[in-house]
Parts: sequence; structure tokens; C-alpha cells
Amino acid sequence: MQLFMCKSKIHRATITDSELHYEGSITIDKDLMEASEILAYEKVQVVNVNNGNRLETYVIEGERGSGMICLNGAAARQGHKGDKVIIISYASLNKEEAQFHRPIVVKVDHKNHIVSKEKEKEYAPSF
Repeated sequence: MQLFMCKSKIHRATITDSELHYEGSITIDKDLMEASEILAYEKVQVVNVNNGNRLETYVIEGERGSGMICLNGAAARQGHKGDKVIIISYASLNKEEAQFHRPIVVKVDHKNHIVSKEKEKEYAPSF
């Protein structure tokens, strides 16, 4: 059995821009991608804290150190500049791997610069 687990998240990033007339995706600052171990073209879920919208898309690498979080294409309709979002990546793990897995959490300031990076606290799976 494979379990779909949270691999990492960028917590409460601020949308810096949107580009409606683009093919689609989310552009993320390369520093944030590396810290959260999210790869270019990886599928992510974007949760908009301001309006409750959730969307799935893929990641495009943004300029390192720019703080860029840009919704592109249809995703641009799901949030506005200044909205807070949580960007979540997932991994498929077997039961044994999942028991010891702890996701990476990258917290950022209002300019999307990294404040902290840590593993989620350990928990005791109930299976």
C-alpha cells in the first residue's frame, strides 16, 4: 500500500504577483524551492488563507532571493497580490516509510524570506 503524505510546505507565503495570460503554474523563488525540497515542474497544492481556495498546479523556478510567489494562468484567478498562501508538496510512501516521515516546514516573513526551516514534530502513527 502507498500512502500520499505531506512532503513539505511553505507556510503563509505572500502572493507577490499574478499573470493571467500565461500557460499556467506557480512561480516560486528558487531559495524557497530548495529549502522546501520542491523541484521545478513538481505538482503542488496551493491553499489560499484569505479566501479558502485550493488549487493544484506545478512549480516554475523563480529568481533566487526575489521572494516571488506568482500565480500564473487560470491559477491567477484564485488569489490576489498580498494574499497569504500555504504551498504543499506531497510524496507517495509505503507504510514503513510513512511511520517515520516528518515533513519539512518553511516559514517565511511578509517578503517571503525564510524565517525558519524545520521538520514537523514527531508523532506516533496509529496503525
